Amino acid sequence: MPTFTTTDGVRLHYEDEGTGRPVVLVAGFCAPLESWELQRRALAAAGLRTIGFDRRSHGRSESPAHGQRLSRHGADLHELLVTLGLDDAVLVGGSQGASAIWACYDLFGRDRVGAVVTIDQTPRMVNGDGWEHGFYGLTKANVGTFFDAGIPDTGRGLREPRTAGIAKVAEALGGLPAFADPRTPERRALLQSHTEQDWRDVIARMEVPSLFIAGRDSQLWPCEHATAAAAANPLASVVTLEDCGHAANLDQPDATNAAILEFLG
Repeated sequence: MPTFTTTDGVRLHYEDEGTGRPVVLVAGFCAPLESWELQRRALAAAGLRTIGFDRRSHGRSESPAHGQRLSRHGADLHELLVTLGLDDAVLVGGSQGASAIWACYDLFGRDRVGAVVTIDQTPRMVNGDGWEHGFYGLTKANVGTFFDAGIPDTGRGLREPRTAGIAKVAEALGGLPAFADPRTPERRALLQSHTEQDWRDVIARMEVPSLFIAGRDSQLWPCEHATAAAAANPLASVVTLEDCGHAANLDQPDATNAAILEFLG
């Protein structure tokens, strides 16, 4: 099982295969790298080097009490790029994984990064002050307690999972990927850090091409977050997937793969 040790002493797991331009897959909150299995296969078939990354407290990586903030997750991602000697890497992040990528760019700029793909992650979770593309119901008044009981059902967006896509992932893996428990103190601290971020200024000054993929029927926030974020940067583009909820790589894996490959092409 390939791992590397971060500068603060945490062993993180990754998978690396193929040749060609490197594409690093960064999963969302509590999701393991195996949740990208259908994307991994599509990218490998296109001749790309694919690296799946388990962030700290995710998948088979260690889950320490320290470093459970987005800035440290961004630093971890950059240390992975350095450890593997990657240049001109394409960073693909789903949900909170997108925020880890923005944190990495905020800290290290375009060093080793050639392009970015984010999948259904609003750059600002909190609504208000002219921004209404955050998590449904999350405001400055409740930002400190909103997720105390877990991630709430918003009653919005896609109400039934797209079983065809999930079945494809399960068939490819021989079972469903194992998601981590979001209620641990470590992951609860990380979720709070995630909740408080605003990445819009980072997105506006990014100097590499970026693609925002949004689910038309996301259960967490309006799909217009992607268009609003991309409008600040002339190198950004948007694809909104129809009949798709928040977890686009599971709901609509084929459409997600097509959007990523077209962007890279």
